[in-house]
Amino acid sequence: MATAGQVAKTDRLALSFLSYADAEFVLRLLNDPGFLRYIGDKGVRNIADARNYLDEGPLLSYATHGFGLFRVALRSDDTPIGICGLLKRDYLDDPDIGFALLPDYSGSGYAIEASQAAIEWGRAAFGFTRIVGIVDPDNDRSIALLKKLGMHFERRLRIDDDERETSLYSVDYV
Repeated sequence: MATAGQVAKTDRLALSFLSYADAEFVLRLLNDPGFLRYIGDKGVRNIADARNYLDEGPLLSYATHGFGLFRVALRSDDTPIGICGLLKRDYLDDPDIGFALLPDYSGSGYAIEASQAAIEWGRAAFGFTRIVGIVDPDNDRSIALLKKLGMHFERRLRIDDDERETSLYSVDYV
C-alpha cells in the first residue's frame, strides 16, 4: 500500500497521506481546544512532538494496516483543514471513522464530505462492510455527523481504565 499522495478527493477536498511536512499543522490541530476536549490531549507541544505523533500514529498505521488518518485539505489551494480516516483500534473489531477539523472550517459540511470519502475509499480498497465510530456522549456535533453517515447507537463502552464511557455507533454495508 502506497504511503504518499492523494487517496481521495471530493468536489471541495483532497484526502492524502500525512507526512512530516504536516507537523506544524498537526501541532496546531492537536492543541485546538475542541480537539483537547472531545478527543484528548496527545501531549503534542512542539514540532518534535508532532513528528513523534505522526511516527507513532498515522505513519505506523499506514505501515501496519495500509490505512489511517489522512490530511484533509481544500482542493482550491491545498490548505490543510483537518484529519479524517479509518483507524484500527485494538479494542474494536471493526475500523473506526475518525475526524477533526480546525475550528475555522467546522460547520461547512467538510467533516461529512471527508468522512464519506474516507469510508468509500476504505470500502473500495479493503472491502470493509462495517464501520464504527466512537464518540464522547457529550459531543453532539460528532454524534450528528455519525448519524448522517447512517450510523446508529450501538452501546457504551469504557476504553482502558478511563472513568468516562464512550458511545459506539455503527453502520453495516451490504
